[in-house]
Amino acid sequence: MSERLLPFVTFLLLGLSPVYAKPNILFIAIDDLRPELGCFGGKEVSSPHIDKLATGGMIFNRAYCQVPVCGASRASLMTGLRPTEKRFLKFDTYAEKDAPDAMTLPEAFKTNGYHCISNGKIFHHNDDTAKRSWSEDPWKPSMGGASFLDPKSKSMIGGRKKRGPVLEFPNVTDNAYPDGQIANKTIADLKRMKKSDKPFFLACGFKKPHLPFYAPKKYWDLYDRASLELADNRERPKDAPSALRGSGEIHSYHDRGMKYNSEEWHRSCLHGYYACVSYVDAQIGKVMKTLDDLDLRKNTIIVLWGDHGWHLGEHNFWGKHNVLHLSTRSPLIVSAPGFKSGQACERLVEFVDLYPTLMDLTGLKSVNEGLEGTSFKPLLENPRLKWKSAAFSKFGPAESLITHQFNYAEFDDGQKMLFDLKKDPDENVNLAASPEHKKTLNRLAKMLKGGWREVLPPETR
Repeated sequence: MSERLLPFVTFLLLGLSPVYAKPNILFIAIDDLRPELGCFGGKEVSSPHIDKLATGGMIFNRAYCQVPVCGASRASLMTGLRPTEKRFLKFDTYAEKDAPDAMTLPEAFKTNGYHCISNGKIFHHNDDTAKRSWSEDPWKPSMGGASFLDPKSKSMIGGRKKRGPVLEFPNVTDNAYPDGQIANKTIADLKRMKKSDKPFFLACGFKKPHLPFYAPKKYWDLYDRASLELADNRERPKDAPSALRGSGEIHSYHDRGMKYNSEEWHRSCLHGYYACVSYVDAQIGKVMKTLDDLDLRKNTIIVLWGDHGWHLGEHNFWGKHNVLHLSTRSPLIVSAPGFKSGQACERLVEFVDLYPTLMDLTGLKSVNEGLEGTSFKPLLENPRLKWKSAAFSKFGPAESLITHQFNYAEFDDGQKMLFDLKKDPDENVNLAASPEHKKTLNRLAKMLKGGWREVLPPETR
């Protein structure tokens, strides 16, 4: 008998119903969401429903993605594997192509008796590992995340701009855009699974605040554009490597006649990002209300994560696509039955750790021995434990090592970056060439070369 089936069979032999023996999992992914939320200290964004979820779980203030681009980040998280020079490199990564022998996270649960559902954007491609990962065909709305509704938007397509405008705000209902439809589908699935005799792994992937910034008008109305606080470090980091780039993705959308990186641009795009966050927050509120109404929350692990960080005008960058701290630090909230709620953890965790953590929380820790992350279940029990001393990320020509104090990166051409996150949290001055930081630079270079296994506390190696 397969070792992976033993836990489920054991429950059957004991005469237990798996839905009671194992907790359900609600797995919420949010595209391009940086920790710009009230519960993470965001001062302007309105995110009451995510904030409420945080009070019932643990916030991880130092969580990092392994690749700051959608497809590769998701493939890494969903396989429990780290990027290399040959895998998980691009926005359109297929886990099936880059890691064909890896058992995916939902596949591990499916193998052990869970009913696994995918709604919206979980893997970058809906068909990626679909047959072996999910119990039913992955579902997504017929309209894409870049589909516009405002008739005026159609006139803005032309020339090299193949897409609509960078922002729009029609007076429509929530389900006029994909994320409202994703919430409704997830709510229907929760009601269906309430009647099931199987535990569920229900993945719900929202598309916003990914570009373009489209959301119903009522969410734009939550903000006064003129009073928004803009990034005050609009210059390129001092002494930054020439290889450091921002994302060019935003230029594929029509600019609505605004000059790129003008004050009008900064205010408009910041307004759009915040409106999209509030729109998704409202959808999460509907899903969470249903979970409570169905009395499912007491036996459900809830994970909320954004696939990477995002720049909101800092250094005049808009997007991800580099290894600066704003690109790699990502929001992570975990609420699990039986653990203390309303806590914040300052220890370094990585998205590659989520796979083994969920295995651990459900008693399936040994289902896949090839994982390259570390279960942070002990941190849910005690967030002050001594933990790993660094997190690793990779994008394009650069690899980064993030410690409690520093962000260190090496580029393929030999250039380096070093930022002191305590003294310079906005990463305005590259210290790599500073003589007084030579010892620190050498120490971090050695850590980066040593790899992720060398930074774990002894008891987890």
